[in-house]
Amino acid sequence: MNGFTLLFLTTLAAGLLLEYWLLWRQARAVTTHRDRVPEPFAGRITPEQHRKAADYTLAKIVHARASLAVGALLLLGWTLGGGLELLDRLWRQAPLPEPWPGVGLLLSVVLVSAALELPLELWHTFGIEARFGFNRTTPRRFLLDRLLGAVLLLALGAPLAALVLWLMERAGNGWWLWTWGAWMGFTLFVSWAWPTFIAPLFNRFTPLQDPALKRRLEALLERCGFRSSGMFVMDGSKRSSHGNAYFTGLGRNKRIVFYDTLLERLAPEEIEAVLAHELGHFRRHHVGKNLLLMGLASLAGLALLAWLLEQPGFFSGLGVSRPSAATGLTLFLLVLPVFTRFLAPLFNALSRRHEFEADDFAARQSDAGALIDALVKLYRDNAATLTPDPLYSAFHHSHPPAPVRIAHLSSRIGERTHRDERP
Repeated sequence: MNGFTLLFLTTLAAGLLLEYWLLWRQARAVTTHRDRVPEPFAGRITPEQHRKAADYTLAKIVHARASLAVGALLLLGWTLGGGLELLDRLWRQAPLPEPWPGVGLLLSVVLVSAALELPLELWHTFGIEARFGFNRTTPRRFLLDRLLGAVLLLALGAPLAALVLWLMERAGNGWWLWTWGAWMGFTLFVSWAWPTFIAPLFNRFTPLQDPALKRRLEALLERCGFRSSGMFVMDGSKRSSHGNAYFTGLGRNKRIVFYDTLLERLAPEEIEAVLAHELGHFRRHHVGKNLLLMGLASLAGLALLAWLLEQPGFFSGLGVSRPSAATGLTLFLLVLPVFTRFLAPLFNALSRRHEFEADDFAARQSDAGALIDALVKLYRDNAATLTPDPLYSAFHHSHPPAPVRIAHLSSRIGERTHRDERP
């Protein structure tokens, strides 16, 4: 057996066993604590709400188990099953100049995979989310969203794929450095363009209208030294009852966005505290740090790909008999998650550190008690489990578990200073 085949199958099997074991641990932890609200949340979340969160989590675990099996079968079908080989042969027969057959291969793998996984997405949206009262999207809107996503993939992904494949063929041994530069430029462009040009294709964004709330939040922005292109309310309620808030964009094109569902549920002081947390990410340079980390990871990934393309067993070991830049890049993108799965706790640990730092900033610039109240409401209304398995959480949750986060914030009550912190 080819060495790459053995490594791939062994790692895939190990990853699946790990994920199913983690899901078993999560189901056991949630079931064990289903009928008792944890002490920090007693009196704020009713036993009925706690049981709903447990049942919602268990339903998503069933979905996750099925998704793992389907994902593994699709991956084996694309690779050792010959799916990628067949698709590449079909595109090579098309009367298209290079690099467009390769572009067609890349994009069709994405679109075919999305189509094959559509039943799982329908189950999640119109089954689980609807069953627990969260889904508000319609079949028509669901379909239009997927069609619009496909159009954006073609409009943005096709030129990027063409450029990358051209560089791989024409830029010599250092193609991966040029490709990294192109990828980072594309990432920065999309980050800049997202709030103004892309996100409005899916949702309606209207300026925040509440005068009193707007004045309160503008005072917070001034204290924190944050400038943006405005505060906007997103009509998230047309798809889901889940609530959230975030800021997005780069440079002068930054926006602060609140889901309309969040504004409906939180008091003004709680909204201020949530915004202070988001501003904490900005003042602690988390966006820049994450971009830097992503840049280094993508650079390492491209260097690895450049090495793999020179290895004679890479293609044959993964079911492809005709090596090319397009098949090599597609294989790499398909197989890479199998190996990076084991790094998830490291990235989640960094993300949790950022969340704690943002919470600390919010406690100094607003009110830690108000942020606790806001988080408890969000945990309750989003049916988030309050009793996750620690090991499962380490692999799957970028935010600290609810009890840990609330305990951390409780220790920060009384630290509000309104002091303008310097970057």
